[in-house]
Formats: sequence, structure tokens, C-alpha cells
Amino acid sequence: MRAYFLKPILCFMVVLLSSGCALHIKTVEPVAKKPPDTYKSDGSYYYYVESQLQRRMGNPDNAVSCLRKAIERDPDSSYLRGELADLYFILKEKEKALSVIEEALKKDPENIAILIMYGRIKQDLKHINDAEKAYKKIIAADPKQKNTYLLLGGLYIEEGNLAEALQVYERLIENFPGFYAGHFFMGKIYAEQGNLLNAEREFKKTLELKPELEEPQFELINLYKKTGKDESIIQICKDILERNPKNISAAIELGYYYYKNGMQEESEKLLKELGAKSLSDTDIIAEVVQIYLDKKKYDEALIVLNGMLKGAPDSSDINYVMGAVCDGKEDNTAAIMYFKKVIPDSRFYKNAVINIAFLYQKQGKIKDAIIYLNDIIKSNPDDPELMLYLGTFYEEIKEYENAEKTLKRALEIDLDNSKLHFRLGIVYDKWGRKDDSIKEMKAAISLDPKNANALNYLGYTYADLGENLDEAERLIKEALKHKPDDGYIIDSLGWVYFKKGDFKKALKYLEKAVDLVSDDPVILEHLGDAYMKTDNRANALKFYKQSLLNKKDDKTGLEKKIQELMR
Repeated sequence: MRAYFLKPILCFMVVLLSSGCALHIKTVEPVAKKPPDTYKSDGSYYYYVESQLQRRMGNPDNAVSCLRKAIERDPDSSYLRGELADLYFILKEKEKALSVIEEALKKDPENIAILIMYGRIKQDLKHINDAEKAYKKIIAADPKQKNTYLLLGGLYIEEGNLAEALQVYERLIENFPGFYAGHFFMGKIYAEQGNLLNAEREFKKTLELKPELEEPQFELINLYKKTGKDESIIQICKDILERNPKNISAAIELGYYYYKNGMQEESEKLLKELGAKSLSDTDIIAEVVQIYLDKKKYDEALIVLNGMLKGAPDSSDINYVMGAVCDGKEDNTAAIMYFKKVIPDSRFYKNAVINIAFLYQKQGKIKDAIIYLNDIIKSNPDDPELMLYLGTFYEEIKEYENAEKTLKRALEIDLDNSKLHFRLGIVYDKWGRKDDSIKEMKAAISLDPKNANALNYLGYTYADLGENLDEAERLIKEALKHKPDDGYIIDSLGWVYFKKGDFKKALKYLEKAVDLVSDDPVILEHLGDAYMKTDNRANALKFYKQSLLNKKDDKTGLEKKIQELMR
């Protein structure tokens, strides 16, 4: 089955730099370093020192070799095995690291440093039960292993076992009453459980122990948002900014809550300043995206961005994000207006152009999208990506000659572009030029052997033509390696088996395809055909009718199938 269309993707800044509110906690207990005895006659120390030198010089393979020689000369050294396991772990050879550390544990099963490393390796390999057992053993042997509580609690949180995690952090606080991290994570768990009073208490305790931390203050802000304590939010934001005037998140939140609480003058002043600063500090826009857009809080974003625009009305960044907000609110006209304010030298310009074109499409104004893209391409004649989208719009309105002309022009600029060959292949297929379509799909696959869409398209084309069925099966199976849960590709494989006459096997895959894509008329009809071939007329009729309900055109053949079954 082939279903290929382009969708608009709003590209925001996703690399969000820390605003200074991270909770800095070491989560790995330091290994007790105890190198082999100095100047042992067997030379183990020499090779150990050489391994450290090679490691510092950036020669990890040589370091591994030296450590192995050191272990050969001192096979009872848990320390040396720990060093080798650590090096393998850094090299991402985790199974080798595990093998080495397990050998070390056989010789020294109570070694805390080795147990910690064993637990970390098991955790990284997702062997969660083994990691938990190791951490529990460490804590039982030495309750003062502070960071092991954090590791164990973190595992429980990952599993969603908040009650167990809470018990671990309670034990941590019992043994280390002044350790702020224990209170912080207890607050996080209470907040997750909806116990806001206890969460508030623990975050406040964290701040008593570590007043300079910003993350617990933001956690309190999140709590107060749920309980409507706007005055408390305003005060916390002020406190953060008094200590750290550069904290962008606090400034944005303060500007919004000033506005929300009728403090218009204060809000306008602060947001206007943020807008002006955003011209040189891109982190400000990134924070707005993170705080509001990522969470689809569009109304709040509009308040903040409108305030910022007063300080930088011509900012392409702010106007682009405003366009994204309006798009999220499905105000297509406003979204287009803001996207059009993004100037050509902006990092967001091309994304704005593409989004404008797709917004026209969303409004049913495909020809407007084509006119717009043609105008943009006049100023950007060497941009094959814009031509790809233009060709797609021509394809949609069945102007295949213009689509071909546009895509070939793009290929003159970028002949090795797999996406362009793929799209041109689709145009030729819809145009009825099967041989040309097959040629372009082969070119796309040659340039990108992992192009699942092209692999599937070519395979399905062969299946639909009833030719090269073994090759079709190979191509589609290769596509499934890259997209194993794609209902359209699974349908293609089922259709290959149908064409081969293996109807039971076809039924297996076509049923799975319908489970994944329940409203596609072609997939539904394929399943109906398979039921017909296996003498299940009732199910065949059922899926033919479902297909007819979802089909927009070319219904004659399907209606005939239904009429024949109902005689």
C-alpha cells in the first residue's frame, strides 16, 4: 500500500540551554582507587600506569591492551578489573564491561566499588532487577553510600514504583538529614502523586538546606499554578531574579503573571525588555517555546509574545513563533500574516515559507500556495527543497507536467537527492507512466538504500502489476526493517502474498494492517478481497462496506463487489 504526502513541520529551537536551575547532584559513588602495589616484580603496575597514559592520550584500544596485560600479571586485583570495565563502558562496549565486572565480583563479591559499577552497567543494559539487587546489597552492607540511594530511587521512579522510591528517599534522609537532594526527590514524588501539601513542604525544606537552588523554586511555581497562588508565584520569580537577574524563565513567568493579575504596566515593561533582549539572546525565544508552545499553552504564549513584540516589532524570531502559536490555535489567517513577517536572512525563513504554503493548502487554496512558492523560488532559484514542495502541490492538483518540470529542475541542482527522485516517481505513477516511475524509485533506493518509502513503493508497484513478486517481497521486507510498525508497508506485504496466491498468509498481514490503519479504503478493500479468497463472505462484505464509507472517488468497482455479495 502506498500513502505518501508531505506535512508541514514547525521547526522551533530545540537546543535549550540551561537557565541555571539544574539540580547538580553526583549520582555515581566514587570508586575507592587502590592501584596495584607499586613496582611489583611481575610488572602489573607498569602496565597499569601505561594504560592511564594511553587513556589520557586518547588511545583507548592501547589502554585496554595494557590493562589486560596488567590483569594477567595480577589476576586477583579487583581494582584493575574495575578499571577495565570502566574503560569498556566508556567505549560503549557494555557487554564486555559486564563480563569483566562479573569476573571481579566472583573474586571479591562484597567490594562496594565493584558492586556500584556492576549496578550501573546492569542499569544501562536495562537489566533493572539485577541493578536493584546490587544497589540494595550495597545499602545493606554500607548504609552510608549516599548516592546509591539516589540510583535505587531513580530506578523505582523509572518503573513508576513511586511508593518504593519514596521509602528509599526516606531512608536516605534518615541517614543524611541535611542532604537536600533527598527532600527534593521526595517533593517530586509527592507532586506526582498529587499530594501538593507534602510536595510543598519538601521543596521548601530543600531550599532551607540549599537556598541558592532554582529548580525547587520552579517546582513550587508549578505547584502554585495548580492551586492558583499567583501572588506566591510572583514573589518566587522576584526572588529568583534578585539572585540571578539573567534567569530567563523567571522573567517570562513574571511578565505573564503580572499581566494575569492586572499589573499591566509592570508586565509591559518586563516583556518589552525581553523582546528587545531577544534580538541578541536567542535563549529567550527558546524558553518561550519550552514553557508555552511545547505544552500547547497558546493563550499564555500570545500574552507573552505580544508583550515582547512591543520591544522588537520586526523580530523574525518572535513573529515566527507567533505564527506557530496561531497555527496551533487554528487561526490560519493570522498564522500566515506572522509567518510573512519573517525576513529572508532569518534562520526560520524557509520554515516560515513552507508553513505558509501548507496553511494555504489547509484553507483549500492550493493555487495560492503554488503562486506563493513560485514567487519565493524566483528569489531562491537554487533551493531544491522549495521546488520539492512546489512539485508536490502541482501533483496534488494533477498538473503532472508542471510537477515533472519543477522536480527535474530541482534534480538539475541536486541530482543525488533521493527525496526528489522518489517524488518524481510518484508523479509518474499517478500520470500512468509506470516504467518511468519504477526507474525513479530505483534511483531513490540506489541513493538511499534505507529509504523505506521508496522500497515499499517499488515493491507495491510490482505487486499491483503482478510481476517480480519475489523481488517485491524482498523490497517490502527491507522497508519493514526500517519501519516495522507501518500499516501501509504491512499492507503491501499482505498484497504481495495475495498476488502469490498465499491467501492465508495475506490475511495475516492485511488484518494487522487494518489494526494499524483502520480507515484507509484501499487497505480495507484488500482485506475484503483476502476474506473472499478464503471463503469468508460475511467478513468480506463487512470490510468492503467499510472501505466504501471511506472512499472518496472511483467507487464503481467496489460497489460491484458489494452488489455481487448481496445477491
